[in-house]
Amino acid sequence: MTLKIYFCTMFIQKPKGTYDLLPEKAFQRTYLESKLRKVFSNFNYKELRTPTFEKTALFKRGIGEETDIVSKEMYSFNENEFTLKPEMTASVIRSYLENSLYNESPLQKIFYIDNMYRRERPQAGRFREFSQFGAEAIGSNDYLIDVEMIMLADTILKDFSIKNTIIKINTIGSLSERETYLKELKNYLSKYLDELSTDSKRRFETNPLRILDTKDKKDIELLKDAPLLYNYLNGDTIKSFENILSNLKNMNVSYEVDYKLVRGFDYYTSTTFEFISDALGAQNSLLGGGRYDLLVEQLGGKPTPAIGFAAGLERLMMVLEDNKYEFPSEGKIKIYIATIGEESKVFALKLLNILRTSEIKSETDYLNRSLKSQMKEANKLNAEYVLVIGEEEMKTKSAKLKKMSDSSEINVPDLENLKEILNQ
Repeated sequence: MTLKIYFCTMFIQKPKGTYDLLPEKAFQRTYLESKLRKVFSNFNYKELRTPTFEKTALFKRGIGEETDIVSKEMYSFNENEFTLKPEMTASVIRSYLENSLYNESPLQKIFYIDNMYRRERPQAGRFREFSQFGAEAIGSNDYLIDVEMIMLADTILKDFSIKNTIIKINTIGSLSERETYLKELKNYLSKYLDELSTDSKRRFETNPLRILDTKDKKDIELLKDAPLLYNYLNGDTIKSFENILSNLKNMNVSYEVDYKLVRGFDYYTSTTFEFISDALGAQNSLLGGGRYDLLVEQLGGKPTPAIGFAAGLERLMMVLEDNKYEFPSEGKIKIYIATIGEESKVFALKLLNILRTSEIKSETDYLNRSLKSQMKEANKLNAEYVLVIGEEEMKTKSAKLKKMSDSSEINVPDLENLKEILNQ
């Protein structure tokens, strides 16, 4: 009796909250990124790339230790010395200061497309490793740069024919303007302290303004009659905000003023904005940003005004899919070279090298399949032409080029001229 032993090996799966970009989706992502780079270039924004991880202190000081990202969601290692980037703005400002970019130009207009990492609960459009694109304009306090930044974001979405978005905008003023307001807000919320969510109770002590950013339904209901920050702002702040709104209107950019819009990071000042999409369900923010005029100084630089925005590529893809956006197909194979026998495979490889270095997309068989199977493969790959190489073709250095769409044939008297025939 023979005993057969079977081994069952489980596949190692990807970590929770991550995903694989399979070839078709990877091609779409590359196409998406190329369109983004074109729009950024048209607005004269230049790309910056920073390390995958930074000193943990950068994010604690820049984003704020009491924010959800720093307190709950960061991937830190090496005894908490380093952290995988959870967002990009702090990294951009660190690079801006470390490399003295302010000496190159008083206004730095920067964009990025990069991967971020947050240890949050995975859900639709939200991952633990995700890709973000964004822009930062560092050095100007002109309200028109606020207008340009919102127009840049709007242009990107319109370039993808995304129309089902709402732009929400607000101004949260300066730190000094918020002092009186925060006292009034805490006074109002103290009456409902027992009813607030756990996160809002914590924020009540550490950063009460962030309570306005709550997603808890009961909190939102309790905030309906809360005092508005806008009523505590000075005349210059309100005038600047009105100038932004007026110019957006002149540029035919529609918006809604949302006086409770504060965004999720501590570094925001003055203008805040979000692009909301109904294709994203409850977590409906597609793109968001605002001013952060204190961040450069917080990270060791001179007082420098700045504004920016960020958006998740995964969430953008969700909206595109909901809108049934038509991505272009990857360029089809111009020619498939089918071979008969070992020598023809070597011969074909030399031909392929000539074609590929001439930017002609081409393929052959590496599985030792029959001619019939190779023809099926050429058809499956949607090759425009098929060239069969056998003993006779190698001997005469000539062949018949078959057009797959109508089975017509083109005589190739000299295979050295194949690329010229294909380029006609």
